[in-house]
Amino acid sequence: MPRLAIGPEFPRELSALDQPVRRDAVVALRRFLLNVSGAPHPERVRGARDPRVATLRLAPGHRGVVVRQRDVYWLHAVLPDPEAWSYGRRHRYGVNPVIGVVEEWDAEALERVEPALRRSAGSTRLFDPICDGDLLGLGLDAHALPLFRLITTEADVAALEPLLPPTQYVPLAVLARGGTLAEAWRELDAWRSSDEESGPIDPEDLYAALRRSPDRAVFVPDKVALDRVLEAPQWCVFLHPPQHRLARAARFEHPALVVGGAGTGKTVIALHRAAHLATRGAGPVLLVTFSQGLAEELSAKLDLLIEDEVIRKRVEVDNPERLALRIVADAEGRRPALVGPGARSLAELTDEALRLLSIATGDLLDDVDPAHKPYRHIVVDEAQDISTAQWRLLRAAAPHARDDLFIVGDPHQRVTDTRVALGAIGIPAAQHTLKLSYRLPQELLSFVVRLRGGGPSTGLVKGATDMYGFTATHNGERPIVRMYDTPEAELAGLRAMVESWLADGVPAGEIAVGARTPRLVRAARKAIDGLDVRASTFQHLKGHEFERVALVGVAEGVVPEPPPEDPYDRARALQRERSILFVACTRARSMLYISHSGRGSPFLPL
Repeated sequence: MPRLAIGPEFPRELSALDQPVRRDAVVALRRFLLNVSGAPHPERVRGARDPRVATLRLAPGHRGVVVRQRDVYWLHAVLPDPEAWSYGRRHRYGVNPVIGVVEEWDAEALERVEPALRRSAGSTRLFDPICDGDLLGLGLDAHALPLFRLITTEADVAALEPLLPPTQYVPLAVLARGGTLAEAWRELDAWRSSDEESGPIDPEDLYAALRRSPDRAVFVPDKVALDRVLEAPQWCVFLHPPQHRLARAARFEHPALVVGGAGTGKTVIALHRAAHLATRGAGPVLLVTFSQGLAEELSAKLDLLIEDEVIRKRVEVDNPERLALRIVADAEGRRPALVGPGARSLAELTDEALRLLSIATGDLLDDVDPAHKPYRHIVVDEAQDISTAQWRLLRAAAPHARDDLFIVGDPHQRVTDTRVALGAIGIPAAQHTLKLSYRLPQELLSFVVRLRGGGPSTGLVKGATDMYGFTATHNGERPIVRMYDTPEAELAGLRAMVESWLADGVPAGEIAVGARTPRLVRAARKAIDGLDVRASTFQHLKGHEFERVALVGVAEGVVPEPPPEDPYDRARALQRERSILFVACTRARSMLYISHSGRGSPFLPL
């Protein structure tokens, strides 16, 4: 029976096909998995640069491109027949000899580039000071080494990026900008999917390499698994190596803190970590975020991620305020009053819930019997907006033991006035930092980093967290910033922009409009009436993502509102306002439109 792995491009391409073609392709793959009569068989690609490349006829006029090694098939793409043959001839595949992940090369394009590099090569070349052994020690491909030796400038390396596997480009880029061998190794090592890997790597073992590459391949042993990969959202199925390494780690001996910028996949990691602990952990799991609205969305995503109902029931999803309410309600036998005579504030209920947990479990700083705690594992999303009292409650709700707290957040995306150093409240978290944004194009990322200021932000750990080294995986459109003479003209421009996006074929559900105040949101909703597009305040865009986002009213005096006079309060208020705008901007996956009437916000980059 064949062992079939699906690549991430295949489900996207399949979903874009006409329904009859899509149906025929799925039926063909099911037959292929069962190895029954009528199943597609591999056909060699004449002139292929990699003899293992073949095609499978999946539907009339359409073929799947596979890399084959004995009974292992890695399915890359589904394309019209001529394009499939061309794709198969163009690429070659390998295994990184150092970290063991699969690599795809645009071999045809590299063959065209080599003569140009040879003609432009000067007498002194960029990597002359580095011996072959050191370059090979960074996983660079031995067959490509003569090509790399021709490189003269850092610009040459940048030009090669689209043609190289990232695990080849990354160490070259570090060395090209003057980095050390140790720095290049650290960048390469970040592409490992697991810290538990051991033993020698066999560059000829495609199956093992695919297993080490969760962002590039997922094995489907049967029809159920195949349908799951083809139908589920990609974040459920394919994890980038840093995400996989953190979410599926066998254990963390101490609380783990994952800090990363917008689009690095922090929430995806939190969801997968909660699912992993529910499957392999030692007790009930709490997945918590700072608001009830976000908690409901996490719960819905967890329903998609965990198909087994028994495992799904092991994870509760909540926010700290509702957790405190439940603890007090369970102890008192009734829901506490929040309004009217005898009402208690949420802060008072949080303190009372902490007191009740202290009575039940004793000294909170001592290890105790996990059975006395309401949860064995707690996963925290949007950690930067959790208050000090709420952190103490969360710390008290799980034992001091392995895999107790797993925390994700970004101090630069704080929308509250919370400043908490976890170590100061008994949570000595080991920090892991994500620097690669998979959602934002580089042009948008550069814009929002300048808007945010790019400087350090306090909170979560002692000292400050900065944005140095934060980059994107792809390029895209530059943000659009437009000034209008009047608010009426600005709202008319908003409607025209949203109508143009809808005309481009962007689904209404993939478009969002944001404004700083409820009054401006109401005006925006009136302007786009009938277009069925979401409009909300900047804060309520938090935790969501859309293909295209329009932000209106980003004007002086509105963003930010006039700050307090006191210098300390003024600085904090301005930083919070800047963070709120930053969060709203980073909800866009591909295009950001910002408008204002009159003078623009001082936060907008020049």
